[in-house]
Amino acid sequence: MDTQTGTLYVVPTPIGNLEDMTPRAITVLNHVSMVACEDTRVSGQLFAHFGITARKVSYHDHNERGRTPELLVRLQSGDDVALVSDAGTPGVSDPGFFLVRAAIELGIPVDVLPGANALLPALVGSGLPCDRFVFEGFLPTKKGRQTRLRALAEETRTIVIYESPHRVVRTLAELRDIVGPERSVCVCRELTKKFQEYIRGAISEVHDVLLAREKIKGECVIVVAGADAKTRSRRTADDDLTH
Repeated sequence: MDTQTGTLYVVPTPIGNLEDMTPRAITVLNHVSMVACEDTRVSGQLFAHFGITARKVSYHDHNERGRTPELLVRLQSGDDVALVSDAGTPGVSDPGFFLVRAAIELGIPVDVLPGANALLPALVGSGLPCDRFVFEGFLPTKKGRQTRLRALAEETRTIVIYESPHRVVRTLAELRDIVGPERSVCVCRELTKKFQEYIRGAISEVHDVLLAREKIKGECVIVVAGADAKTRSRRTADDDLTH
């Protein structure tokens, strides 16, 4: 390893419960010369809680292409830099991929710490098969959305989708109509927080439960059972009849 080159540390941060911050994450953040944050105000509150005093700079979807060269220069000059998002693991439906790829292309060491994320607690807690799964992240809000949903109707692996509380009912309605009302689903809400909730059942049932609520709070993860052979063959036959 070139001793003149710094290391880019990718550091997960809690998605709700501050006790999920690891001792290693705190050590790394206190060691580096700079931390690239999705929102410096959000990270500032976390850092204050743990007594982390590292310098912070913003790094988000709207400035990553401009900020990346600056961070790469620091890394190449020998400074260690950490990357954090507002919650969870950077790069997983959060900023980070662009910087990580650029660092790897330049031969800069990248060290990704294990830690908090919403994906695995939702998948395992859903009770659905988790030996094989596909992570869809956030679905397109407009263009390409229906195409993606129709493709998921044929997916045999368990499907994991991130969704905002404002769109979760709409997404469940679309899944009901395209994937099928009887397919098993689990909506995981407010993971690791005080009002954490797993809502399990058929898509139509879970949709109706959430539709009846006056307001839905907290980010959601939707875990959908994969299609079985019977479901796939029936859907293929139905498609043949419509053509």
